[in-house]
Amino acid sequence: MQLAALAAPLDRANVRQREQGRGKVAYVEGWFAVAEANRIFGFDGWQRQTIAVRCVAQAERHIGRDQKPGWGVTYTARVRVTVTAGGLTPLVREGSGAGHGIDVDLGQAHESALKEAETDAMKRALMTFGNPFGLALYDKQQRQVITAGGQGEGAQRPAMQRPPANRPASVPLTASKASSPPERVPATALAQSRSAPADPGQVALNAEVIQHLHSTLRALPRPLLESLTRAFRKRFQVPEEAVTIADRINQKSHHDWIEAFLVSHREVRQAEQR
Repeated sequence: MQLAALAAPLDRANVRQREQGRGKVAYVEGWFAVAEANRIFGFDGWQRQTIAVRCVAQAERHIGRDQKPGWGVTYTARVRVTVTAGGLTPLVREGSGAGHGIDVDLGQAHESALKEAETDAMKRALMTFGNPFGLALYDKQQRQVITAGGQGEGAQRPAMQRPPANRPASVPLTASKASSPPERVPATALAQSRSAPADPGQVALNAEVIQHLHSTLRALPRPLLESLTRAFRKRFQVPEEAVTIADRINQKSHHDWIEAFLVSHREVRQAEQR
């Protein structure tokens, strides 16, 4: 089951592009990589650890059209991913990445750069496991990147929300074995649409899952909640006039992004305590 999932082509609906230099770069988002690892290995079948992090640049700079004074910060990070699924000898992979933060607030610039570096390093480590984590994008011809329903070996890719075989169907908000097991919500609480959207991340959340997310967010320390809220607004382009993000949490991509954010925060805190 896991080998088949790792060998399956990457669905083009999960590929994003960004401008870089004079061209465009294809990539998969961090929350998607975490969601795929949870799907393929199981929520309790893998873990990640930030083993090195370093601020390599910090300088004042002007930001935006208004040329406001601000800061530019760059971090590098190295992340270790350990897979224990299947009860076999743990399989360890490592990856290095970099992140850049630009903000009028120096602290927020550091926060953005650090998170981006860790996410980049994690994706590079997971990439070595196969196409679902972006390996297919390193082929310039992208022969293992398909459109849903397309022809070719492995075209019928398992739905992203389907849990691995022989594992409890669950949708926790965190995915680290280093902490106590989080409260679990049945995966069947995710709404099942008869005509699934082209993007799996757009699947609507069941009211039970939304309520669980709200409860989790209300229990967060205020600084962490404010940081998550700012990042969520930026990631999902929530209008400034919106008083709260609570009513904006309604899709699977929102759930998976929040899960990845909380995992990343916990690992940053553990790294600081070492």
